[in-house]
Amino acid sequence: MSSMPFPLDAAEDAGPIRLLAHNNTVAAEDLRVRLVLAADYQGRVEVDASEVESVGQAVLQLLIAARADAEQNGMPFEIVNPSRAFVERVTACRLADAFGLATEKDALL
Repeated sequence: MSSMPFPLDAAEDAGPIRLLAHNNTVAAEDLRVRLVLAADYQGRVEVDASEVESVGQAVLQLLIAARADAEQNGMPFEIVNPSRAFVERVTACRLADAFGLATEKDALL
């Protein structure tokens, strides 16, 4: 009998969810699944946005919804190492507060 681990066991130690360089509507479905697994099996949601070059509306909506859900359930949610492109897009969409990101303007105050 094989002792193959249950596929979801890997989700417990998966570490941060890494966003792709280009995050469009097609990438959103995979991201949704990874966000659910992190919430269900890690007890926290950590998203690494360091490699992001572009991020579309569907992915932004998923991230905002995931953050709201995590907060509602008392679960930590963090976007770590956001790339300049990610921060610029979020700031241009006036969503920095929704993501808990400090903008350059905030840093100067």
